Amino acid sequence: MSHLRRAREVFAIELSALRAVRDSLDASFDAAVEAIVETLARRNKVVVAGIGKSGNIGRKIAATLASTGSTAVVLDPVDALHGDLGLVQDADLVIALSYSGESEELVHLLPALKRFGVRIVALTGTAKSTLARHADVVIECKVPREACSFNLAPTSSTTAMLVMGDALALAVMEARGFRVKDYAKRHPSGAIGRAMLVTVGDIMRRGERSAVASETVKVKDALLVMTRAKSGSVSVITRTGKLAGVFTDGDFRRLMASDEAVLDLPLKLVMTRKPICIRDTALAVEALRIFNERNIDDLIVVNAKREPVGLVDSQDLPKLKLM
Repeated sequence: MSHLRRAREVFAIELSALRAVRDSLDASFDAAVEAIVETLARRNKVVVAGIGKSGNIGRKIAATLASTGSTAVVLDPVDALHGDLGLVQDADLVIALSYSGESEELVHLLPALKRFGVRIVALTGTAKSTLARHADVVIECKVPREACSFNLAPTSSTTAMLVMGDALALAVMEARGFRVKDYAKRHPSGAIGRAMLVTVGDIMRRGERSAVASETVKVKDALLVMTRAKSGSVSVITRTGKLAGVFTDGDFRRLMASDEAVLDLPLKLVMTRKPICIRDTALAVEALRIFNERNIDDLIVVNAKREPVGLVDSQDLPKLKLM
């Protein structure tokens, strides 16, 4: 078997496993989400515990919970029995991961956890396991088989637990009304942080670098305005200063190909009406979303009165480290 063929087989097996786990979802998932939301509402936290590969997946689940506004910590079952149980408080909630449900270190920890009056949500592949019997909510993550040739190495099962953790974290995030600005608070560094903390008004071209012309201005004069601003477009305004449309160098080239008289036409006859625009108070991440979804090079920025006050040029985004 070629390496490429084997890779595709692994993908196929794990995708099949994910579909199987997705189809098995039931009311226990709702119960787990509600329990987590209730725990956080009391200002308690989520404690994620697992050993080995499940422990690695648990750390990712805890990180996703924390980054989406749900207080979460990782508890190593071995260290927990030697003092680290001190991070568990009464009424916390524990997400315990073990595909077999019989991991010795985790099983030994369960009675000690129960003494804290915590609720336990089990992510396991065996609904009748020791872990499942100790749990208040059991989410079964049973997969048809591992992607390993020997059906031994945790592969499909860990993938299923990882996706289940993502599903829990995101369902909890939405249930708690977590917003974009809340996400921004937790990601102050890097491209994500910059895009979510910086506003469009902070990054837009303004003044002489933002080309604006009246709808009565002729195309040849509008081109001069664009040239002075070193811009590929001009925001077209009404006599009261409201945004009426946009005219781009691309529009000019297309029109010139069929009619050289376009130079003497007023912008109102050749502009694109109702152009895509964005408020100056919007987060930069919203501008990124628009550029990704719409095939445009420039994004007009308007104020509350729908007056153009600037322009975001897609070529500026890499320099601003927003992409």
